Amino acid sequence: MTEGPRVVAYLASWGVRSKGTRIAQLPGDRLTHVIYAFANVGADGTMALEDPCLDAGRCGGGTGSATGGNFGQLRALKERHPHLKVLVAIGGWTRSVNFSDAALTSESRQRFAQSGIELFLRGWPGLFDGFDIDWEYPVFGGARENVTRPEDRENFTLLLAELRRQLDAEGARQGRRYVLTAATAAGARLISSLDLERITPLLDWFNVMTYDYHAGAAIAHFNAPLHAATNDPTPYYNIDSTVAVYRRGGVPPEKIVLGVPFYGRAYGGVRGANGGLFQPATAPPREWATGLDYRQIAARNLTGQGFTRLWHPEAMVPWLHNDSLGVFISYDDAESIAHKAEYVRRHGLGGVMIWEIGGDDGTLLGVIGDRLRNK
Repeated sequence: MTEGPRVVAYLASWGVRSKGTRIAQLPGDRLTHVIYAFANVGADGTMALEDPCLDAGRCGGGTGSATGGNFGQLRALKERHPHLKVLVAIGGWTRSVNFSDAALTSESRQRFAQSGIELFLRGWPGLFDGFDIDWEYPVFGGARENVTRPEDRENFTLLLAELRRQLDAEGARQGRRYVLTAATAAGARLISSLDLERITPLLDWFNVMTYDYHAGAAIAHFNAPLHAATNDPTPYYNIDSTVAVYRRGGVPPEKIVLGVPFYGRAYGGVRGANGGLFQPATAPPREWATGLDYRQIAARNLTGQGFTRLWHPEAMVPWLHNDSLGVFISYDDAESIAHKAEYVRRHGLGGVMIWEIGGDDGTLLGVIGDRLRNK
Protein backbone atom coordinates (compact mmCIF):
# COMPACT_ATOMS: atom_id res chain seq x y z
CA MET A 1 0.00 0.00 0.00
CA THR A 2 2.96 2.36 -0.33
CA GLU A 3 2.05 3.15 -3.96
CA GLY A 4 -0.65 5.62 -4.90
CA PRO A 5 -2.63 7.95 -2.61
CA ARG A 6 -1.77 7.87 1.07
CA VAL A 7 -4.30 6.81 3.68
CA VAL A 8 -3.02 8.42 6.87
CA ALA A 9 -4.77 7.80 10.18
CA TYR A 10 -4.16 9.68 13.39
CA LEU A 11 -4.38 7.44 16.43
CA ALA A 12 -5.46 9.16 19.65
CA SER A 13 -3.36 7.65 22.42
CA TRP A 14 -6.14 8.08 25.01
CA GLY A 15 -8.57 6.12 22.83
CA VAL A 16 -7.21 2.91 24.32
CA ARG A 17 -8.86 3.92 27.58
CA SER A 18 -11.81 6.04 26.45
CA LYS A 19 -12.87 4.11 23.34
CA GLY A 20 -11.36 0.69 23.79
CA THR A 21 -9.17 1.09 20.70
CA ARG A 22 -7.14 -2.08 20.13
CA ILE A 23 -4.05 -0.76 18.42
CA ALA A 24 -2.54 -4.08 17.38
CA GLN A 25 -5.82 -5.02 15.67
CA LEU A 26 -6.26 -1.85 13.61
CA PRO A 27 -6.92 -2.46 9.89
CA GLY A 28 -3.36 -1.74 8.82
CA ASP A 29 -3.97 -3.33 5.43
CA ARG A 30 -6.17 -0.31 4.60
CA LEU A 31 -3.65 2.29 5.77
CA THR A 32 -0.30 3.55 4.57
CA HIS A 33 0.60 5.58 7.68
CA VAL A 34 -0.42 5.80 11.33
CA ILE A 35 0.36 9.00 13.24
CA TYR A 36 0.46 8.53 17.00
CA ALA A 37 -1.01 11.55 18.82
CA PHE A 38 0.49 13.16 20.79
CA ALA A 39 3.94 13.75 22.18
CA ASN A 40 4.51 16.84 24.26
CA VAL A 41 6.76 19.88 23.92
CA GLY A 42 8.24 20.32 27.38
CA ALA A 43 8.91 23.58 29.18
CA ASP A 44 12.59 23.10 28.32
CA GLY A 45 11.73 22.98 24.61
CA THR A 46 12.40 19.28 24.14
CA MET A 47 10.12 16.48 22.95
CA ALA A 48 8.65 14.39 25.74
CA LEU A 49 6.17 11.59 26.26
CA GLU A 50 2.69 12.83 27.02
CA ASP A 51 1.85 9.89 29.32
CA PRO A 52 4.79 7.53 29.97
CA CYS A 53 2.53 4.86 31.45
CA LEU A 54 0.04 4.87 28.57
CA ASP A 55 2.58 5.46 25.82
CA ALA A 56 5.39 3.16 26.87
CA GLY A 57 4.22 1.13 29.85
CA ARG A 58 6.45 3.15 32.18
CA CYS A 59 4.07 3.04 35.12
CA GLY A 60 4.77 3.68 38.77
CA GLY A 61 8.33 4.78 38.08
CA GLY A 62 9.18 1.70 36.01
CA THR A 63 11.28 1.77 32.87
CA GLY A 64 8.79 -0.06 30.66
CA SER A 65 9.82 -2.41 27.90
CA ALA A 66 9.90 -2.67 24.11
CA THR A 67 6.56 -4.46 24.23
CA GLY A 68 4.89 -2.22 26.81
CA GLY A 69 2.13 0.35 26.47
CA ASN A 70 0.76 1.74 23.24
CA PHE A 71 4.21 1.66 21.64
CA GLY A 72 4.38 -2.09 22.13
CA GLN A 73 1.00 -2.43 20.45
CA LEU A 74 2.17 -0.22 17.57
CA ARG A 75 5.16 -2.51 17.08
CA ALA A 76 2.83 -5.51 16.95
CA LEU A 77 0.71 -3.68 14.36
CA LYS A 78 3.79 -3.04 12.19
CA GLU A 79 4.78 -6.67 12.46
CA ARG A 80 1.37 -7.64 11.10
CA HIS A 81 1.60 -5.05 8.31
CA PRO A 82 5.25 -4.52 7.30
CA HIS A 83 4.37 -1.86 4.73
CA LEU A 84 2.91 0.41 7.42
CA LYS A 85 4.80 3.54 8.46
CA VAL A 86 4.35 5.03 11.93
CA LEU A 87 4.97 8.68 12.80
CA VAL A 88 4.66 10.45 16.12
CA ALA A 89 2.75 13.76 16.23
CA ILE A 90 4.25 16.49 18.37
CA GLY A 91 1.98 19.10 19.92
CA GLY A 92 -1.70 19.30 19.08
CA TRP A 93 -4.21 21.79 20.43
CA THR A 94 -3.36 21.28 24.11
CA ARG A 95 0.40 20.73 23.75
CA SER A 96 1.50 23.66 21.56
CA VAL A 97 2.11 25.98 24.51
CA ASN A 98 5.91 25.80 24.29
CA PHE A 99 6.44 25.53 20.53
CA SER A 100 7.31 29.19 20.09
CA ASP A 101 10.07 28.91 22.71
CA ALA A 102 11.36 25.67 21.20
CA ALA A 103 11.63 27.34 17.79
CA LEU A 104 13.04 30.66 19.01
CA THR A 105 16.81 30.27 18.50
CA SER A 106 19.24 28.14 16.56
CA GLU A 107 20.25 26.42 19.79
CA SER A 108 16.66 25.71 20.88
CA ARG A 109 15.80 24.33 17.45
CA GLN A 110 18.81 22.03 17.49
CA ARG A 111 17.92 20.85 20.99
CA PHE A 112 14.31 20.18 20.00
CA ALA A 113 15.23 18.09 16.96
CA GLN A 114 17.98 16.20 18.76
CA SER A 115 15.70 15.38 21.68
CA GLY A 116 13.16 13.80 19.35
CA ILE A 117 15.75 11.67 17.62
CA GLU A 118 17.15 10.49 20.94
CA LEU A 119 13.76 9.83 22.51
CA PHE A 120 11.79 8.25 19.67
CA LEU A 121 14.08 7.07 16.88
CA ARG A 122 16.89 5.73 19.07
CA GLY A 123 14.73 4.95 22.09
CA TRP A 124 12.37 2.73 20.07
CA PRO A 125 14.50 1.65 17.10
CA GLY A 126 12.53 0.48 14.11
CA LEU A 127 9.18 1.69 15.45
CA PHE A 128 8.92 5.30 14.34
CA ASP A 129 9.46 6.39 10.75
CA GLY A 130 9.41 10.13 11.35
CA PHE A 131 7.69 13.12 12.92
CA ASP A 132 4.48 15.06 12.34
CA ILE A 133 4.71 18.61 13.69
CA ASP A 134 1.34 19.78 14.95
CA TRP A 135 1.94 23.37 16.07
CA GLU A 136 -1.48 24.94 16.60
CA TYR A 137 -0.62 27.66 15.62
CA PRO A 138 2.42 29.82 14.79
CA VAL A 139 2.02 33.62 15.26
CA PHE A 140 -1.57 33.58 16.59
CA GLY A 141 -4.51 31.29 17.28
CA GLY A 142 -4.65 28.08 19.23
CA ALA A 143 -5.14 27.67 22.97
CA ARG A 144 -5.19 30.77 25.15
CA GLU A 145 -2.13 29.60 27.08
CA ASN A 146 0.10 29.40 24.00
CA VAL A 147 3.23 31.51 23.76
CA THR A 148 3.05 33.32 20.40
CA ARG A 149 5.36 35.74 18.63
CA PRO A 150 5.27 37.54 15.25
CA GLU A 151 8.58 35.82 14.39
CA ASP A 152 6.93 32.40 14.73
CA ARG A 153 6.35 32.40 10.96
CA GLU A 154 10.07 32.52 10.25
CA ASN A 155 10.99 30.30 13.18
CA PHE A 156 8.55 27.60 12.14
CA THR A 157 10.33 27.39 8.80
CA LEU A 158 13.71 27.24 10.55
CA LEU A 159 12.45 24.58 12.97
CA LEU A 160 11.33 22.37 10.08
CA ALA A 161 14.65 22.94 8.32
CA GLU A 162 16.56 21.82 11.42
CA LEU A 163 14.35 18.76 11.81
CA ARG A 164 14.86 17.89 8.15
CA ARG A 165 18.63 18.32 8.52
CA GLN A 166 18.92 16.12 11.58
CA LEU A 167 16.50 13.49 10.26
CA ASP A 168 18.50 13.25 7.04
CA ALA A 169 21.73 12.88 8.98
CA GLU A 170 20.23 10.19 11.21
CA GLY A 171 18.79 8.43 8.18
CA ALA A 172 22.16 8.49 6.41
CA ARG A 173 23.74 6.78 9.40
CA GLN A 174 21.08 4.08 9.30
CA GLY A 175 20.80 3.73 5.52
CA ARG A 176 17.19 4.90 5.36
CA ARG A 177 15.05 8.03 5.08
CA TYR A 178 12.80 9.49 7.77
CA VAL A 179 9.49 11.23 7.03
CA LEU A 180 8.66 14.78 8.12
CA THR A 181 5.10 16.10 7.88
CA ALA A 182 3.07 18.88 9.48
CA ALA A 183 -0.56 19.15 10.51
CA THR A 184 -1.62 22.53 9.19
CA ALA A 185 -4.63 24.82 9.33
CA ALA A 186 -7.58 25.06 6.96
CA GLY A 187 -8.44 28.76 7.35
CA ALA A 188 -6.76 31.29 5.04
CA ARG A 189 -5.78 33.60 7.91
CA LEU A 190 -3.92 30.87 9.79
CA ILE A 191 -2.37 29.56 6.56
CA SER A 192 -0.93 33.05 6.03
CA SER A 193 1.29 32.37 9.05
CA LEU A 194 3.07 29.67 7.06
CA ASP A 195 5.81 30.41 4.53
CA LEU A 196 4.48 27.82 2.11
CA GLU A 197 7.14 28.45 -0.52
CA ARG A 198 9.96 27.63 1.88
CA ILE A 199 8.44 24.86 3.96
CA THR A 200 7.03 22.82 1.07
CA PRO A 201 10.45 21.39 0.07
CA LEU A 202 11.12 20.48 3.72
CA LEU A 203 7.96 18.41 4.19
CA ASP A 204 7.00 15.10 2.67
CA TRP A 205 3.41 16.33 2.77
CA PHE A 206 0.92 18.53 4.63
CA ASN A 207 -1.79 16.91 6.77
CA VAL A 208 -4.36 19.65 6.19
CA MET A 209 -6.95 19.83 8.97
CA THR A 210 -9.97 20.41 6.75
CA TYR A 211 -12.54 20.11 9.52
CA ASP A 212 -13.73 22.13 12.53
CA TYR A 213 -14.49 24.98 10.15
CA HIS A 214 -17.26 26.24 12.43
CA ALA A 215 -16.44 24.84 15.87
CA GLY A 216 -18.01 27.10 18.47
CA ALA A 217 -20.02 29.09 15.92
CA ALA A 218 -23.23 30.84 17.01
CA ILE A 219 -25.16 29.39 14.07
CA ALA A 220 -25.67 25.77 13.09
CA HIS A 221 -23.17 25.02 10.37
CA PHE A 222 -21.22 22.22 8.73
CA ASN A 223 -18.13 20.75 10.35
CA ALA A 224 -16.36 19.90 7.08
CA PRO A 225 -18.21 21.04 3.95
CA LEU A 226 -16.62 20.10 0.64
CA HIS A 227 -17.95 23.21 -1.12
CA ALA A 228 -19.85 26.33 -0.09
CA ALA A 229 -23.63 26.11 0.16
CA THR A 230 -25.95 28.74 -1.26
CA ASN A 231 -26.50 31.50 1.33
CA ASP A 232 -23.52 30.25 3.35
CA PRO A 233 -22.49 33.23 5.52
CA THR A 234 -18.87 31.98 5.41
CA PRO A 235 -18.45 30.86 1.79
CA TYR A 236 -14.66 30.44 2.02
CA TYR A 237 -14.77 28.01 4.95
CA ASN A 238 -14.81 24.76 3.03
CA ILE A 239 -12.42 22.13 1.72
CA ASP A 240 -12.31 23.28 -1.88
CA SER A 241 -11.41 26.84 -0.82
CA THR A 242 -8.69 25.57 1.51
CA VAL A 243 -7.10 23.45 -1.20
CA ALA A 244 -7.10 26.48 -3.50
CA VAL A 245 -5.18 28.52 -0.90
CA TYR A 246 -2.47 25.86 -0.64
CA ARG A 247 -2.26 25.50 -4.41
CA ARG A 248 -1.93 29.28 -4.86
CA GLY A 249 0.85 29.16 -2.27
CA GLY A 250 2.83 26.80 -4.48
CA VAL A 251 2.10 23.49 -2.75
CA PRO A 252 1.92 20.73 -5.37
CA PRO A 253 -1.25 18.63 -5.17
CA GLU A 254 0.63 15.45 -4.31
CA LYS A 255 1.82 17.10 -1.06
CA ILE A 256 -1.71 17.98 0.07
CA VAL A 257 -3.24 15.21 2.18
CA LEU A 258 -6.87 16.05 2.86
CA GLY A 259 -8.20 15.71 6.39
CA VAL A 260 -11.57 14.02 7.00
CA PRO A 261 -13.32 13.85 10.39
CA PHE A 262 -14.59 10.57 11.78
CA TYR A 263 -16.75 12.53 14.25
CA GLY A 264 -19.53 15.10 14.33
CA ARG A 265 -20.30 18.36 16.10
CA ALA A 266 -23.58 19.33 17.72
CA TYR A 267 -25.45 22.61 18.23
CA GLY A 268 -28.28 23.25 20.70
CA GLY A 269 -31.33 25.50 20.61
CA VAL A 270 -31.56 25.16 16.82
CA ARG A 271 -35.07 25.41 15.41
CA GLY A 272 -36.81 26.83 12.40
CA ALA A 273 -36.51 26.64 8.65
CA ASN A 274 -33.99 24.90 6.43
CA GLY A 275 -33.67 21.90 8.72
CA GLY A 276 -31.91 24.16 11.20
CA LEU A 277 -29.08 24.97 8.80
CA PHE A 278 -27.62 28.47 9.33
CA GLN A 279 -30.14 29.06 12.13
CA PRO A 280 -29.09 30.55 15.49
CA ALA A 281 -27.68 28.07 18.00
CA THR A 282 -28.96 29.52 21.25
CA ALA A 283 -28.21 26.79 23.80
CA PRO A 284 -25.49 24.27 24.61
CA PRO A 285 -26.05 20.83 23.04
CA ARG A 286 -25.74 19.19 26.49
CA GLU A 287 -25.44 15.41 26.16
CA TRP A 288 -24.88 15.76 22.42
CA ALA A 289 -21.62 17.64 22.99
CA THR A 290 -19.79 14.33 23.49
CA GLY A 291 -20.12 10.84 22.09
CA LEU A 292 -20.17 12.01 18.51
CA ASP A 293 -17.67 9.67 16.91
CA TYR A 294 -19.12 8.31 13.70
CA ARG A 295 -19.39 4.81 15.15
CA GLN A 296 -21.45 6.18 18.05
CA ILE A 297 -23.71 8.21 15.79
CA ALA A 298 -24.31 5.17 13.60
CA ALA A 299 -24.97 2.87 16.57
CA ARG A 300 -27.52 5.23 18.14
CA ASN A 301 -29.86 5.07 15.11
CA LEU A 302 -30.88 8.68 15.61
CA THR A 303 -33.30 8.71 12.68
CA GLY A 304 -35.42 6.36 14.78
CA GLN A 305 -35.36 8.83 17.69
CA GLY A 306 -36.94 11.88 16.10
CA PHE A 307 -33.96 13.06 14.05
CA THR A 308 -34.18 13.68 10.32
CA ARG A 309 -31.15 13.10 8.12
CA LEU A 310 -30.75 15.82 5.50
CA TRP A 311 -28.24 16.18 2.67
CA HIS A 312 -26.84 19.32 1.07
CA PRO A 313 -26.11 18.79 -2.64
CA GLU A 314 -23.65 21.71 -2.82
CA ALA A 315 -21.73 21.25 0.43
CA MET A 316 -21.93 17.47 -0.13
CA VAL A 317 -22.34 16.63 3.55
CA PRO A 318 -25.25 15.39 5.66
CA TRP A 319 -26.67 16.62 8.91
CA LEU A 320 -29.18 15.47 11.51
CA HIS A 321 -31.84 17.71 13.00
CA ASN A 322 -34.41 17.22 15.73
CA ASP A 323 -36.61 20.30 15.83
CA SER A 324 -38.41 19.39 19.05
CA LEU A 325 -35.09 18.95 20.88
CA GLY A 326 -33.47 21.82 19.01
CA VAL A 327 -30.42 19.66 18.26
CA PHE A 328 -28.43 19.97 15.01
CA ILE A 329 -25.59 17.52 14.33
CA SER A 330 -23.08 18.00 11.53
CA TYR A 331 -21.12 14.86 10.69
CA ASP A 332 -19.66 12.78 7.87
CA ASP A 333 -21.03 9.45 6.71
CA ALA A 334 -20.25 7.00 3.91
CA GLU A 335 -21.83 9.22 1.26
CA SER A 336 -19.91 12.39 2.14
CA ILE A 337 -16.63 10.54 2.73
CA ALA A 338 -17.00 8.97 -0.72
CA HIS A 339 -17.30 12.44 -2.29
CA LYS A 340 -14.20 13.62 -0.43
CA ALA A 341 -12.14 10.62 -1.49
CA GLU A 342 -13.27 11.12 -5.07
CA TYR A 343 -12.25 14.79 -4.80
CA VAL A 344 -8.76 13.68 -3.74
CA ARG A 345 -8.50 11.31 -6.68
CA ARG A 346 -9.94 13.76 -9.20
CA HIS A 347 -7.59 16.57 -8.18
CA GLY A 348 -4.51 14.39 -7.86
CA LEU A 349 -4.04 15.14 -4.18
CA GLY A 350 -1.64 13.19 -2.01
CA GLY A 351 -4.27 11.21 -0.15
CA VAL A 352 -6.64 11.26 2.80
CA MET A 353 -5.85 11.94 6.45
CA ILE A 354 -8.23 10.75 9.17
CA TRP A 355 -8.90 12.23 12.59
CA GLU A 356 -9.12 9.80 14.15
CA ILE A 357 -9.14 6.07 13.48
CA GLY A 358 -10.84 5.15 16.78
CA GLY A 359 -14.01 6.95 15.66
CA ASP A 360 -14.83 4.49 12.88
CA ASP A 361 -16.74 1.22 12.88
CA GLY A 362 -14.96 0.14 9.71
CA THR A 363 -17.45 1.75 7.32
CA LEU A 364 -15.72 5.03 6.53
CA LEU A 365 -12.22 3.62 6.10
CA GLY A 366 -13.60 1.02 3.71
CA VAL A 367 -15.23 3.73 1.60
CA ILE A 368 -11.98 5.71 1.42
CA GLY A 369 -10.05 2.73 0.12
CA ASP A 370 -12.69 1.83 -2.45
CA ARG A 371 -13.07 5.35 -3.83
CA LEU A 372 -9.35 6.08 -3.97
CA ARG A 373 -9.08 2.93 -6.08
CA ASN A 374 -12.01 4.16 -8.18
CA LYS A 375 -14.41 1.38 -7.24
